Amino acid sequence: MTARHLPPPSPTCRGAAPPLLITVTDVPGAARVLRLDGEIDQDRRAALEDALAAAVEARPPRLVVDLSGLAFCDSTGLNALLKTRLAAQAADVELVIAAPPAHVERLLKITGTDHLFATCDSIRTAVYGPLTGLPLAQEGAPPCRAS
Repeated sequence: MTARHLPPPSPTCRGAAPPLLITVTDVPGAARVLRLDGEIDQDRRAALEDALAAAVEARPPRLVVDLSGLAFCDSTGLNALLKTRLAAQAADVELVIAAPPAHVERLLKITGTDHLFATCDSIRTAVYGPLTGLPLAQEGAPPCRAS
C-alpha cells in the first residue's frame, strides 16, 4: 500500500480556513483511496477536482473517497463528487463514498443526491467489499448502501 499527500493550496490571507489535505493511497488490486481532510469550498475546488480526475484516470477497480476527516463541504464538494461519479461510470470505475460525516450525509439527503452514491460507514468495507455495485458488509464491518 502506498500513500502520498497532494500539496494543499496556499492560503490567500491570514486567518483563512484550514487547507484541504488530500491523501492518496493505493491498495494494489483493490482500490485507490482519496482521504479528504479539512474543508471543501470554492477556494479548494480546483485541487479537489484535479485529484479526483487523476484518480479516475488511473482506472483503479474501485475509487474510495474517504470523507471521515472532512470538517466542511458545500455545494462545491457535492458538484465535484457528482462530476466524479459520471467520469467513474464512463471509465468503469466503482465509486464509493466512505465514512461521510453527518453534515455531508445531510447535504446529500437535502439535495436528493444520496441515492446516487454507494456509501459505506467503514473505510475497510469501502475498500475490500466485493465489486458488485453494492459493497457488502464484511464480518464485523458496518453495511454499505447502494446508489
